[in-house]
Amino acid sequence: MTQVRLEGATVTVPVDGSPDRRTRTILGPVDLVLDDRRVSVVGANGSGKSTLLRLLNGLVSPTSGTVSVDGLDTVRDGARVRRRVAFAFTDPISQLVMPTGREDVELSLRRLHRSRGDRRAAAETVLDRFGLAHLADQSVYDLSGGERQLMALAVVLATDPVLLVLDEPTTLLDRRNTLRLRALLDGLAQTVVLATHDLDLAATADRTLVVDEGRIVFDGDPRAAVEHYRRLVDEP
Repeated sequence: MTQVRLEGATVTVPVDGSPDRRTRTILGPVDLVLDDRRVSVVGANGSGKSTLLRLLNGLVSPTSGTVSVDGLDTVRDGARVRRRVAFAFTDPISQLVMPTGREDVELSLRRLHRSRGDRRAAAETVLDRFGLAHLADQSVYDLSGGERQLMALAVVLATDPVLLVLDEPTTLLDRRNTLRLRALLDGLAQTVVLATHDLDLAATADRTLVVDEGRIVFDGDPRAAVEHYRRLVDEP
């Protein structure tokens, strides 16, 4: 099982217009060991949960402290970490950079398969696996929101990462596509860490973190975490 370790991980940003270069802390310090198969993260907008997720593959570097994935430091070993950790953004269109899904999957496989023919064959296998072969040559702009989300996941999972990190993956999906996504995630061999406002989805994890004002305020049983979060946001 993949292990993610955060030791004193803190993220600070400059205070706009501050003449003395003051900073404010948007996350941390965080001390965590994540080694569960499914981890969900809940919190209000601006709580720091997206920053926490971005630490896991080096999209954000800690201002102080360290973050490591299976012993690889996300700053010092950034390239190796990103080969092990896939990150899926809320809006899949920001991840689908080529005209069609097939081209996007082939692009993600360029490091593993130097030959164009090998890349195409490997991409076909990936698209078949996710049931997307019939959509592979359509413009990504002609796909539905659910189809785009699944295509984006196929792209990031094509290289068989050990950890999949998802930032609010169901935000743009209707109920049908949310259930389809949940079924897909349930069938993955990868460790999954996801941030979500969907509390039903959060409760299906093995472990849930509640983030509030840049701090982990609850870490444990998903249903207890959801109740903690409800009380937190319902307080006047």
